[in-house]
Amino acid sequence: MGFEYLTNVPLTQARKEYLTFLQSRGFASKTERIPVWNSCGRVTAQAVYAHICAPHYAASAMDGVAVNARDTFGATETTPVTLIPAQFVVLDTGDPIPEGRDAVIMVEDIVKEEDGSITIHAAAAPWQHIRQIGEDVCAGEMILPSHVTVSPAAIGAMIAGGVLEIEVIRRPLVGIIPTGDEIIPPCTDPKPGDILEFNGSIFSAMVRQWGAEAVVYPIVPDKFSEIKAMVAKAAEECDLVILNAGSSAGREDYSARVIRELGEVLYHGIAMKPGKPAILGCRGDTPILGVPGYPVSGIIVIEQLLKPLIDHWLQVPAAPAQYAKATLTRPVVSGLKYEEFVRVRMGCVGGKLMASPLSRGSGVVSSFMKADGMLEVPQGLEGYEAGEEVQVRLLSPRSKLENTLVVIGSHDPLLDELADMLHLDNPALFMSSSHVGSMGGIMAIRRGEAHAAGCHLLDTADGSYNRSFIKKYFPKGGVRLLSCVGRQQGLMVAKGNPLGIRRFFDIAQPGLRYVNRQKGSGTRILTDYLCKQEHLDTAAVYGYDREELTHTSVAAQIVSGSADAGMGIYSAAKLYDLDFIPICIEEYDLLIPDHAWETPMVRQMIATLKSDAFREKILAMGGYTVDKPGEVIPL
Repeated sequence: MGFEYLTNVPLTQARKEYLTFLQSRGFASKTERIPVWNSCGRVTAQAVYAHICAPHYAASAMDGVAVNARDTFGATETTPVTLIPAQFVVLDTGDPIPEGRDAVIMVEDIVKEEDGSITIHAAAAPWQHIRQIGEDVCAGEMILPSHVTVSPAAIGAMIAGGVLEIEVIRRPLVGIIPTGDEIIPPCTDPKPGDILEFNGSIFSAMVRQWGAEAVVYPIVPDKFSEIKAMVAKAAEECDLVILNAGSSAGREDYSARVIRELGEVLYHGIAMKPGKPAILGCRGDTPILGVPGYPVSGIIVIEQLLKPLIDHWLQVPAAPAQYAKATLTRPVVSGLKYEEFVRVRMGCVGGKLMASPLSRGSGVVSSFMKADGMLEVPQGLEGYEAGEEVQVRLLSPRSKLENTLVVIGSHDPLLDELADMLHLDNPALFMSSSHVGSMGGIMAIRRGEAHAAGCHLLDTADGSYNRSFIKKYFPKGGVRLLSCVGRQQGLMVAKGNPLGIRRFFDIAQPGLRYVNRQKGSGTRILTDYLCKQEHLDTAAVYGYDREELTHTSVAAQIVSGSADAGMGIYSAAKLYDLDFIPICIEEYDLLIPDHAWETPMVRQMIATLKSDAFREKILAMGGYTVDKPGEVIPL
């Protein structure tokens, strides 16, 4: 019989029923006593009461003199009163009030006489400028209720009330077990087939952000007995356990069987994507969460299913998610069987938030790093169309999104350098770039989805770049073309050029594996044009339909040995230490809509483009010419 997930339970139901299931097994928070001065950020396990009054004596609230208020009655500007030394006591702020005194006069309000007496010009009210016993806290009074987070001010109040130790909820310890024969500790020189173990670092950082502690156990090979032994050990030593990888249907996916033999499995298979193979189980009162090995799947699973358990343990309400309406720049297609989580990059263009979907691969952990928001596609919905307004859960603050330069269009590594320099020049500004090709960028500008678009579109009729396309798609104007760089396009090939490629036509030679750019990109238009010029049948080029979205991804395929050649820019070849056969110099420009021209982001971008620092950086990258970056090109 083939493998089947035991369940496909909706995520909301799984989350609720998992907690109920665990509570019935005894899952609950534990407490510890700690010094008050180490309690900031911790959660009180029970109410905290003052042991003493604060202040615990009547204290002067000012520098001045302590007096009997009756001795000052009648004093005015016209009828001042003089007090002899026996009628007052000099004291400083915080000093105890002497017996028989019931008021303090500030030093600023007395006139010292040569004979040692003082003159006052206003009567003192009884108990003025005196801190009464218990003014701040009275003994027996509640300082903090149960299950609140201790603030710095609360620490002061507790110490003032004589409380030196408090009972707090202990931070839960989360044990993280990485498994897999192919998993190795982090290093800089992994061999083919090796997978660096970084999920443990991601997960431990996440749970620490949520208020828990974490321990990452040594990597366990795909052997049932060893995995079982490590899970048993972790369940004894920790409050919650993450068993990473082995939750799916492969021949060495043992997680469900291990958890079942050690304890219980509530669900195996959740209606969520990514993360559907998740396992919800326990051993006694210790939750054991089986998490897929792909990092994006794992992140989603522990965010959706582990964080609620930590919040429950710590007895703190989960921070409410912040949602905002945004316009999708590209369609999102989703299956009906799962609730899907789609990472998006965001920025505010023309007063509207724009959301550009990032790569949805479960192994693309960088998409989480780049994401500004999460589009949650409900189960049973097929997705959304481009241009549709959707609700997005914000991962970046709204203030950042409103100060983000949104660039959609052709890829070039210089955009990353430009983003870094723009932020260094003005830390309040950010830049987000999405790589959809030159034509995709032009269309994004037409739809009002971006502040700028990188483009390098060759007009095959006259050999010019970009201008004819701008006139075609913006016949009424409304945009400006900004000069950026000239860049060297050519064939990237393996180091040493083992196949002896000398010219473009050689991509059709027998045995050569080509990797192409996506349709609509300027590089693809150039490649198609060169094939036509040289009467090269693209069907004869092995891999011509294999598409990558960036110059660096093309270079990565070549350096990895899965392709032999691909069209790209010199800086990408240099970055990956590839050989390069030059083909042409092309214009790479930036298209700016008029409505964005005066925004702080665009003005700073132009200033950065014109800077000496930008020129030096780009020339050092290699393969670029820099003439007049930041200047408007006449159309």
